[in-house]
Amino acid sequence: MTNPDIIIAPVVTEKSAMNAQAGIYTFKVDKRATKTQIKKTIENEFGVHVEKINTLLTKPKDRRVGKYTGKTKVYKKAIVTLRNGETIEM
Repeated sequence: MTNPDIIIAPVVTEKSAMNAQAGIYTFKVDKRATKTQIKKTIENEFGVHVEKINTLLTKPKDRRVGKYTGKTKVYKKAIVTLRNGETIEM
C-alpha cells in the first residue's frame, strides 16, 4: 500500500470542524491501514507532527430513499491529534 492510497478524504462534519480548532483532525482512511502507516503519511503529506491517532470502523446505518432501503458503507476513520500550535490547511 503506497502513501497516497492511505488517506481517502477528510471527514467534514460540525463535530470535526469544532475539533479542528483544537488541533484534532478526522480523515477517512483505507481499511487495511495501520496507525503507524497513517501517522507517517500525515506527517509526510502535511509537514506536521502527530501526537496521537485513534482509529475506528464505522457501523452501517439504515437509509431510505423513497420506497428503496439500504445501508451506508462501512469505512475506517482516523482521528489525528497534532502537537500544540500546528494546523493542517483543508
